Amino acid sequence: MYSVNVPVPGRVRELASSLYPDLHGFDRVRETHSLLVKRLGDSPDPHSLQRRTHRALDGTPAVEAAITGIDYFADPPVGTAPVVYLAVESPGLERIHAELADVFDPVADLEGENYVPHVTLARGGDEAAAKRLAEREIDPITFTVTELEFFDGAHRLPVSRVTLPA
Repeated sequence: MYSVNVPVPGRVRELASSLYPDLHGFDRVRETHSLLVKRLGDSPDPHSLQRRTHRALDGTPAVEAAITGIDYFADPPVGTAPVVYLAVESPGLERIHAELADVFDPVADLEGENYVPHVTLARGGDEAAAKRLAEREIDPITFTVTELEFFDGAHRLPVSRVTLPA
């Protein structure tokens, strides 16, 4: 599965790392973090998919984003629950997602109007632990998204980057 992601800034990775000890009761804890903008699907010709993505992003400006708290999905449409995440507020990322969804079909129940920008921390396990984490106060982290990654999910590697404004 290919996707467009935001490289997670160091301050966000540091926050996620500081929360790691509080995630021990979950089935799966993320050790690397990403901010998904749009799933693109699989392709026998990833170079063609990459070119389409770059064309779709042409003219896209840099956007502001903020990590505003910890939250969780009690009943995610896919996978085990709960999913604990860092909440991201960014009308600009939501706009980029919508523009890419016009070019690449949205994944049902996950994208389009259901898209929630976030950085996953952990999933599966105790919902009470997820609630406790969501009640925790954090200092907001604001940042400017100045690049996006074309990401190869099968190999868990960024393939290329698009500098914004594109």
